[in-house]
Amino acid sequence: MRAIMEPIFNILYLIVVLGLGIRTFTKAKDPSLKLYGLMAILLGSGDAFHLIPRILHYWANGSYESSMAFGKLVTSITMTLFYVILYEFLVRYYKKERTPLMQWGVYGLAVIRIALCLFPQNRWLSGGNYTWELLRNLPFALLGLLLIVYAKQVGKDSFRLLWLAILLSFGFYAPVVLWNHLNPNIGLLMIPKTIAYVWIAYMGYQEMRRKTPLT
Repeated sequence: MRAIMEPIFNILYLIVVLGLGIRTFTKAKDPSLKLYGLMAILLGSGDAFHLIPRILHYWANGSYESSMAFGKLVTSITMTLFYVILYEFLVRYYKKERTPLMQWGVYGLAVIRIALCLFPQNRWLSGGNYTWELLRNLPFALLGLLLIVYAKQVGKDSFRLLWLAILLSFGFYAPVVLWNHLNPNIGLLMIPKTIAYVWIAYMGYQEMRRKTPLT
């Protein structure tokens, strides 16, 4: 059953999140909302590097382990950039002053996270390394915490619950990082995590519709 349902879910996710991103990017008049659409496109495109090999793994005869592992690396980097762009969107859209804490915090943690992802000790293509998985996800979690607090402070209208969507995405992701190696069924939490990302993408589309009624 999982071999059928997981690929279908992944395909639907990619179609929906890329569709929302493209629609927001192409139809929005506000440059900040265009940036939000680009952010959603980056989200879907980065995830595709990991999800398409998984789909092929289930539905095609052949081994795609190396492609899935490489895709996980790409997704780790694009997801980090996703949150940097989200911060930039919030600053620009709500015309907020850049504080040293947020500026250095967001960009500094993103650089540390990406740098840690590139170390060969991660062993992306040879089974992974649990210690390094924890290490590279620590700055990612702190980056998420900063974005949760910031989105809670500035988010309005379609983005008033953005902080909650970010919180849910990290809340579902954390147990997978910590305990998936002990119980693979915990990996099912990636489903609600993914839905939280669709919600984030939809918020931008919803705000674009509010600001730019489609004809």
